[in-house]
Amino acid sequence: MRHLDPDRLVLLALSEEQQEWSESDHLRQCAACRHEMGALRDVADIGSQVQDLRDLPPPPEHLWRAIEADAGLRPQPVTPVAPVIELTAPRRARPRWLVPVLSAAAAAVVAVAGTIAVGRFADRAPAERVTARATLAPLAAVPATAGGDVRVLADGKVRIDVRNLPLTTGFHEVWLIDPDDTTKMVALGNLPARDDAVLPVPPGTDLNLYRLVDVSDEPHDGDATHSGRSLLRGTLTY
Repeated sequence: MRHLDPDRLVLLALSEEQQEWSESDHLRQCAACRHEMGALRDVADIGSQVQDLRDLPPPPEHLWRAIEADAGLRPQPVTPVAPVIELTAPRRARPRWLVPVLSAAAAAVVAVAGTIAVGRFADRAPAERVTARATLAPLAAVPATAGGDVRVLADGKVRIDVRNLPLTTGFHEVWLIDPDDTTKMVALGNLPARDDAVLPVPPGTDLNLYRLVDVSDEPHDGDATHSGRSLLRGTLTY
């Protein structure tokens, strides 16, 4: 069965001309022409959606090949018969209207994918640079399930995560202590109701000296010094 002329299929797909009775009858019987007609209509729909795009790069050749294969424009290889004769089906020329439409459609897909990738990269939080760490262990009078982790960040802050701290009528406070002289300490701040916090390290604090991290139970008594009731402790390592 002979196929309809490719240029005629293009005009019919664009609805620029009415189908003749013989063409309608042929399309009902010819699955190949029906498939190509449907593919051309899909491409025409894409073209109408991207017709306002300007200054887009041409699609790569491998994308052309994939689109042509999906649209049924690339001929299938013919299996040789005896005597062995290689038959090559003539390649249909790309209709003139199809080139800018497919170029715009392919470029639009590339542009959208690039926009999504850039957006995801921009939304991704930058990785924290950690300069020191400590694991907080419970002291003797504290439940063994309590604990926590400390990370010293390069921007001069401390991120602390704790778990299962005993309830208190006061508040929990974080300290840096000199393990060689525990009377020397620096208060970093109070832990909020949640289990994690980022607290600034006071400028000039030597973390090689104040390397013991302490979490204490403090009463609301107006006294800014350590209560003497430590719950968790850990030593910073670099």
